[in-house]
Amino acid sequence: MKLVTASEIRELERRAVQEAGLPTLLLMEHAGRAVAQVVWKLVRERGGSRVAVVCGKGNNGGDGMCAARHLANAGLSVRVYLLARDQDVEGDAATNLRALRAAGVEVDNVVGAVDTALKAVGAAADLVVDAIFGTGFRGSPMGLAARAIEAINEAQKPVVAVDVPSGLDADTGKVEGPCVRAHVTVTMGLPKVGLLVYPGASYCGEVVVADLGLPRKLVLDAAFLLTEVATAFQVARLLPPRAPDTHKGTYGRVLVVAGSARFPGAPKLAALGALRCGAGLVRLLVPECIFPAAAASALEFMPAALPDSHGALDSSAVDPLMEFAQDADVVAVGPGLTTAEGVRDVVRAVLERCDRPLVLDADALNVLAGQLTLLRNARAPVVITPHPGELARLLGISTPEVQRARLEVARSAARLTGAVTLLKGARTVVASPEGRVVVNPTGNPGMASGGMGDVLTGAVAALLAQGLVPFDAAWVAAYLHGLAADLVAQERGDRGLLAHDVADRMPEAAYRVRAGQVKEPFSYLHAASLG
Repeated sequence: MKLVTASEIRELERRAVQEAGLPTLLLMEHAGRAVAQVVWKLVRERGGSRVAVVCGKGNNGGDGMCAARHLANAGLSVRVYLLARDQDVEGDAATNLRALRAAGVEVDNVVGAVDTALKAVGAAADLVVDAIFGTGFRGSPMGLAARAIEAINEAQKPVVAVDVPSGLDADTGKVEGPCVRAHVTVTMGLPKVGLLVYPGASYCGEVVVADLGLPRKLVLDAAFLLTEVATAFQVARLLPPRAPDTHKGTYGRVLVVAGSARFPGAPKLAALGALRCGAGLVRLLVPECIFPAAAASALEFMPAALPDSHGALDSSAVDPLMEFAQDADVVAVGPGLTTAEGVRDVVRAVLERCDRPLVLDADALNVLAGQLTLLRNARAPVVITPHPGELARLLGISTPEVQRARLEVARSAARLTGAVTLLKGARTVVASPEGRVVVNPTGNPGMASGGMGDVLTGAVAALLAQGLVPFDAAWVAAYLHGLAADLVAQERGDRGLLAHDVADRMPEAAYRVRAGQVKEPFSYLHAASLG
């Protein structure tokens, strides 16, 4: 499903008006009615009948006023708190205000005794509708709006936010001041980026996407919409089928180059990730010093030793590694290698000489810090899977800079390196050199433990080996990896999750996706009658 920024949804609405002839007032009517549908259902489920609608003077407030009219017509007790004078409301919002008053709905103009008026919001309602700020909001709420947001939160009643919770930046998910904590957000037309990424995702509750009646062809033809959210439906379409007459060679051969005396567990986790994500054969190359341990634990993967020096790969490992690569479909390099000089030589050689698709993680990226040209000039397609610190080192910026603008930084990294970039973290971001971005909705805080990235590296390599293109292999692997962790957390909680626990649940994650047993990140609301 497409994700949009404020400017992108405005452009879609402009085209709907100018090219498809849809009146803006009709779009607002669809929006208000969708909010009313959600509110009606929630209020009735809770046995209530009283709704307070807090409106700003702009179009978001107009959506709220339209919803209030529909709710009143359906028999609910509705009171509107307008944070403006009537004469300050313009355009389609003013039209809905006039219709609201004509319908006999009580409207309080909250411009004077603010605290007294807003305290009544919680006391006189079973549910509150937040229609103060919409997608155009930036910065920190001030004055009357800030106090209204605080009053909504203090009311401790269920809250339905219109389009985005007031106080949240729809493009970035940033929250710089008071922000409504919604139980449900009814967002218009398409979900906004800020509803999916953190911290915004923690304010919006359940997200319902309301059908505004935008022509489907108009959305599909909008080449400027480059951001998407991963869905189970799309993952199911991309997962390679498993035909009954196939064999292990059908599902690809993965070569994993990993490990050191300091990090002997990383290679096995990467190999396990590849196997659990469906690779047919996995060969594991490790420094000679840890080969006995790797061989002792090898059941399904095939270990081999490479020359080492002082507990890490030596530059003399390059030629034997390249021989092994000739028998592989994909080569994954990096987990636990360290940044020894020999590792630097190995990584450079792989980029320059290997003609197999590459997955680079961890130390394979650390040794490339500031050397983006090596990635741009790689002989084969590359997927990089950094965490924020690794990407910061690679690009020569700070980790906070990465975290403040994860989508933009991932896009920039993919463009500068020519590599598909999988930026790990809460809401993993996958970017292509052409500018496409997929945001992953799966995963949980239990994944904040060692080895998770090693498993993901193997999973990406496995999907590449099974025929997915690099961009799809990266985001599908991230989705399945996060979903597997969610399955573990549902049973055991999100404390003490181990990387191999997650790897072991990846086959189940894939099965559930294919069986249609996974809830999508957003629900979609089509036009329907109240009651």
